[in-house]
Amino acid sequence: MIATIAMPKLMLIGGGSIAQVVETLGRLGVGRPLVVTDPYMRDSGSVSKLTDLLEKAGIPFEVFADTVPDPTTDVVYAGAKILAEGGFDGMIALGGGSPIDTAKAMGVIAANPGKMRDYKVPNVIPNMSMPLLAIPTTAGTGSEVTKFTVITDTETDEKMLIAGNGVIPQAAIVDFELTLSCPFRLTADTGIDTLTHAIEAYVSRKANPFSDSMALAAMARVAGHLRSACFEPANRQAREEMMLAANQAGIAFSNASVALVHGMSRPIGAHFHVPHGLSNAMLLPAVTAFSLPKATRRYADCARAMGVCPHDADDETAGMALLEALGDLNSDLKVPTPRDYGIDERRFMSLLPLMAQQALGSGSPANNPRVPTEEEIVSLYRDVYAG
Repeated sequence: MIATIAMPKLMLIGGGSIAQVVETLGRLGVGRPLVVTDPYMRDSGSVSKLTDLLEKAGIPFEVFADTVPDPTTDVVYAGAKILAEGGFDGMIALGGGSPIDTAKAMGVIAANPGKMRDYKVPNVIPNMSMPLLAIPTTAGTGSEVTKFTVITDTETDEKMLIAGNGVIPQAAIVDFELTLSCPFRLTADTGIDTLTHAIEAYVSRKANPFSDSMALAAMARVAGHLRSACFEPANRQAREEMMLAANQAGIAFSNASVALVHGMSRPIGAHFHVPHGLSNAMLLPAVTAFSLPKATRRYADCARAMGVCPHDADDETAGMALLEALGDLNSDLKVPTPRDYGIDERRFMSLLPLMAQQALGSGSPANNPRVPTEEEIVSLYRDVYAG
């Protein structure tokens, strides 16, 4: 088996590594960056951790802080216009997955004609974007190392998957100290997002030995440290381990693809504005139970890596232990069902056929060990809503 592995050409990993942002820009040949972030980072003053360093070095920049939690084409087009007309030669994305995904999409639109939907999977992105330095402030999406971005088409409410090596940031600064202020809910949701990335990468039909090693390492870190990061937010070791897990899981799924959980998660986010990590968490136990019979050995490996069963447990026992562990994790971290989250039952049920079609259309379910029919996806949505 020959696996083609893609990731940023430069990564700085460690506490305080944001201090090297100026040197990193120099290595990328960027002299006038557009900083892409969100309103919270701007209004809370958190963006100053970055911009103070740029100002001190005399690097000219501007800030685009209009990103939204579920990146939309409207925001991408507005940002791409600024990017194209402002004389910028690169971008710095600072924040969670949304600012990083937005910056990726802005780069695609600034360098290529047409609309965002013209480049959704399986369409090819012809022209390379300008250099992007990604600096995550949450431990979850792994967007700083992936060849994917997910953008909601404002006209159709479809969450579109955009993919290609040209979407991978040229550099990433992975500084766990930037996550120390993350609140409980955000830490929990992004942490389960990391776990979902790792598990889906490992059971994906596109898995390979390299992605496997990253996925298993990420699972072990999440199992060992997510609860501590949530309940002991100042625990530096837990924060660092979760940041490393997010990075490793991102590398894993970027090179092996995600599967059914992500395919079903995107329509929930698009139609009901549920944060991506939370919608993954809602789905992970049920989708794992659905898929387990077709990949028992692989799921058993996940259980062993997470330490939720004896290492010498047989595959069936380990697989059941994984299901129990995923349920316990959701319970401990207070993951709500769609009903408990406040999603209207009548509207949810009315949209099930469309959501199932959109899930299948994303391509991700085709990577799942058990490839579902549209009717099976509808049934899973019903089960997840009821909890």
